[in-house]
Amino acid sequence: MQALQGVKIVDLSRALSGPFCTMVLADLGADVIKIEPGPTGDMSRTWGPFDRGVSTYYLSCNRNKRGMCIDLRNPEGLTTIQQLIDDADVVIENFKPGTLESMGLGYEVLSARNPRLVMGSINAFGADGPMSSWPGFDQIAQGYSGLMSLTGFVDGDPTRTGTAIGDLTSGMWLVTAVLAALLERERTGRGQHVSTSLLASLVGLLSVHGQRYLSLGDVPRRTGNAHSVIAPYGVFQTKDGPLNLAPITSAMWGRLCALLDLPELPDDPRFATNEARVERRDELREILESRLKTRSKREWTSLFVDAGLPAGPINTLDEVFDDPQVLHSQLTETLTHPTLGALRQVVTPVFCDTDSVVSRPPPLLGEHTVEVLREAGFDTASINALLAAKIVFQNSDDMTGAQSTGVTQ
Repeated sequence: MQALQGVKIVDLSRALSGPFCTMVLADLGADVIKIEPGPTGDMSRTWGPFDRGVSTYYLSCNRNKRGMCIDLRNPEGLTTIQQLIDDADVVIENFKPGTLESMGLGYEVLSARNPRLVMGSINAFGADGPMSSWPGFDQIAQGYSGLMSLTGFVDGDPTRTGTAIGDLTSGMWLVTAVLAALLERERTGRGQHVSTSLLASLVGLLSVHGQRYLSLGDVPRRTGNAHSVIAPYGVFQTKDGPLNLAPITSAMWGRLCALLDLPELPDDPRFATNEARVERRDELREILESRLKTRSKREWTSLFVDAGLPAGPINTLDEVFDDPQVLHSQLTETLTHPTLGALRQVVTPVFCDTDSVVSRPPPLLGEHTVEVLREAGFDTASINALLAAKIVFQNSDDMTGAQSTGVTQ
């Protein structure tokens, strides 16, 4: 989908939340110009593991962008960024609240120069309030939001999710806000400042658990892989590993017992009702697993699905990316990276009648600096002066960092 074709976005963000947001917008067709601080670039470039010297962390969230490298500590560098934003539609940032204002790049300043500008911001705990100045990272927000209190086993520690869900979720929320602001701009002719935080994004995911507390005053506790109010439901061990099983209705429970050759179980008073099964979930698990451990997780999955029972194996990532459904759904795409060659990546999972086109690999540091400056109206002499003064940096295709190389007419 190229619905955002013609929308110019200046990306001042770094690490994961902001870059993930702008990658999604780029995948939807926007022209995203990623501005990295010179001369070393986005901090995520130094985070491993590395593929032949290139950070896989950086690769994961920066495709379909053009890259610039600018000295953000130099006043002329900041003036250059202002000029780039003057004809932009959107600017995205995830600095600590107040940082952009101290740089002369706050929304009030930028909006006065470009009234149609939409600014999108992500911070840790909110733009104001008693904790707004706290430094924040994903796991800190996962704990603060209550999400970790719901995750993990009853007798274990609270557990973070396996991915940086606060960063990724805040990026997705901000995509939604930016698209809404662009739509409203079509009606009003003016942009606006939209924002979210890691904390707000994760509180927004509490869903039924949050409502359970707000309505009943009930504080949910960790239940591991078991469902808090349905049994059997969750992870069960098979002959070669775990699978998820969710027979949520009485009819499904009966079919499960028949399939496992446990015909007496539905009438057993210990397990006759869902409430009784929840009360004796551990005892029930032992009985079910005594049968489940006679076959593999994929054999059971096939049998359960054929019987209309929701089930599926718990895959490792090597199994995921070789899975026939994942391959059929084209959830990865291969592009050509200037130094790595063929680069397989996870796609943005939005599917439309017109196919999404992934056309650019994640940029080298400063790869498009000169190209973008020329488009913005800078002449050759001005560009060379900025390069010579090390205010901007242009990559020369090596991986040691952006280089300051002159350009000719």
